[in-house]
Order: sequence, then C-alpha cells, then structure tokens
Amino acid sequence: MSDHPAHQDPPDAAPADAPAHHSDDAESQAFRELLRGLRVWDVELPSFDPATAPAEPLPLFRQWLREAAEAGVPEPHTMTLATADADGVPSVRTLMLHDADERGWHFASHRGSRKGRELAVRPRAALGFYWPAVGRQVRVHGPVTAAGPEESAADLHRRSTGALAAALVGRQSEVLGSAEELARASEAAWERARHEPEAPVPSWTLYVLHPEEVEFFQGDAQRRHVRLNYRYENGRWAQELLWP
Repeated sequence: MSDHPAHQDPPDAAPADAPAHHSDDAESQAFRELLRGLRVWDVELPSFDPATAPAEPLPLFRQWLREAAEAGVPEPHTMTLATADADGVPSVRTLMLHDADERGWHFASHRGSRKGRELAVRPRAALGFYWPAVGRQVRVHGPVTAAGPEESAADLHRRSTGALAAALVGRQSEVLGSAEELARASEAAWERARHEPEAPVPSWTLYVLHPEEVEFFQGDAQRRHVRLNYRYENGRWAQELLWP
C-alpha cells in the first residue's frame, strides 16, 4: 500500500486562468540563446563631443536625423510615440515624424484613434528615435496640442496619395471584421485619392509636441555612452550630462 501525503497548495500557486508557463523548454532556451548572440553596434560609431552642441536641441536633432539618413538608416523619420489613457495606462506605437521646428515635433492621426483619444484626455506624450547604424537615440517629451482643421488638412494633402488613401479609409483602431472588408474600403479610398487629391478627411489631426526635455544619446562600444539632456526652464534651455 502506497503512502499518499496530504494535499498542500504550492506557496505561489498561479491563478486557474493563468497561461501555462514552461520555464526551460527547448524553444525558450533557443530564444534566449538568440538574444544573447545578437550583435550590438558591430560597426564603427561616430563620436560626439557635447561641448560642441548648440544651445538649443532642434539644430542638433536635425543634424542627427540627416546624418542617420546619410549613414543608410532606413526610414530615419520613424519614431515611437508613447501616450497614456485617463487611468494612466500607457500605450506605444511607431509612426512618422512630419516636421520638427521651433514649435515642436509634428505628427498626425485621426482624432478617434487610440492615440487621438488618449491625447484628448492626457495631452502629453513622449517620442523616441533610434538609429542603430550610428548608435544614436533621441528622446523627447512634453505637452501636446492639436492644430486647427486648416493646418491639419494642409499637412495631409502635402503627403503621398497612399497617405491620403489610408486616411480616407479611417476607422483607425476600431475592430476589423475581416481582411475582405479592409480590402474593399482601401480600394475605394485609393480610387478617391487618385481622382480627388484634396479630398477632406475631417478627423485627420496634426499634433505638435512642445518639448520640455530632449535627450541625445550617443552609444559607445566600451559602454561609455554620452547622454546630453536639454531641459527647458525659466524661458531657456539648460544642458546637463547624464550617467549612462
């Protein structure tokens, strides 16, 4: 006769509806080995002397984006945009920079998209640019304002036919019933965009992030990274170096 010890719950029992977790199966091990084997900055990186940086961040940002493009970084104007909802729950996505000028960093979307809804209740955001070919990143954060309908329309109609077609499809972030539904809407939108290049899209909104902080990060193969942070305070930009 076998002994059957009394049942005891494990001290950290997972909830019944928690997903199964396999701590060390072959697939997990292979994934970890893949991560550890990936090379980082396996190229000669440019140097950056913060003593030569301009008094304001905009000229340096424009220079770095131009140098990233010249170094062959694909789509160097793509960036990560982070927003938060009314409860402070963050969300993040990648989109394109439309401009960067004395007002701030420009991007656009539909007012009814997730980012548009979140900016309506929490009009602050953060941007992140990463250019691996030169080991550089730029972080920007501050309050966001929505441009008026005329400026928003002008922003859209300066862009490509494909951008207009995508905007005409609309319904961004809504649940999609099927790929066929999207195909029909996209085909109709492309047809209209080709024949009506000034077609209005009332929900299209240009947003401008007014920077309060802009950080420039230059990677270094010895991990002696240079981090130059600009902070806007008392009507002027102040600079400070940060530990990597």
